[in-house]
Amino acid sequence: MSTTNVPAGASSTSKNKMPPGMVMGPDGKPCKICTAFRNWRPGTTSGIEGNERGRAGGGGHRSAAAMMAALASGTASEKTNAVARIDGPPPNCPPDVEQLGRATWTFLHTTAAYYPERPSPTQRANMLMLLRSLPVLYPCTNCADDFGEDMKTHPPDVSGRVGLSRWLCERHNEVNEKLGKERFDCAKTDERWKDGPEDGRCD
Repeated sequence: MSTTNVPAGASSTSKNKMPPGMVMGPDGKPCKICTAFRNWRPGTTSGIEGNERGRAGGGGHRSAAAMMAALASGTASEKTNAVARIDGPPPNCPPDVEQLGRATWTFLHTTAAYYPERPSPTQRANMLMLLRSLPVLYPCTNCADDFGEDMKTHPPDVSGRVGLSRWLCERHNEVNEKLGKERFDCAKTDERWKDGPEDGRCD
């Protein structure tokens, strides 16, 4: 990570390295919405989470989007998820990158699960507009840029519910792979995001 800028009048000895996991925004300042709360507030990180974060390669452009997707996908370990709950922002605080990511992926996957089998031209156009708006409007600019670059290589499939669900699952899996996480079985998107498991525990 790069070092933080030294404020005017501060001595060079006051330079501190960026905390691990802290992400810089496009303005050259620490990006709060791009950073997990435990990394924004040093001292809240546990040893367990530190090991997980180390495997993710610290902060930066790729790991911010990767952490967002991995936590939302349910592939993160039980220990990591437990730490995320403990170290997340207190109630009624703005979300950190992990809360925002989980909410966004939940919304996208669930929207795809209920997308029509045979969407009308208007429905296809609206879905494309929704997906194409993310790289422009998503608050975490590093995450947005990463997703936008991925969309250039893999244009969205809005042909129907199955195609869209698979497309989102594949995008999510690409990010999971960047973290060294397991791939989600894209044949199970309906079970995860619409129908629930066959044992009925979600009914």
